[in-house]
Amino acid sequence: MIRLRIQVAHWPRRVLILTDTPRPDCRDCGGEGGFEHHYGDHNGEYAGTDWDPCPCWNETHRWALLPLPRRLRRRYDGRDPWGPTGHNTGYSDEPPF
Repeated sequence: MIRLRIQVAHWPRRVLILTDTPRPDCRDCGGEGGFEHHYGDHNGEYAGTDWDPCPCWNETHRWALLPLPRRLRRRYDGRDPWGPTGHNTGYSDEPPF
């Protein structure tokens, strides 16, 4: 049985995808989806962590559903959007101060 979740992926373009999730009642991984294995170097110091996925979950099952529109970015021209505008570049002495 597949347990689906909706996510946003940032592939070359943003897209909504369906992904498989680990089985929450799995006796092997406890719903975590895999196992961490810490390992050390030749001196016995921590050197990293390996991840082994559990057979209850296939992390490669992904289905693209819907491409999302690109976000328009505002261009920053260096001006303060709350600062003075036009030819008036100083502070006003008109009330309220």
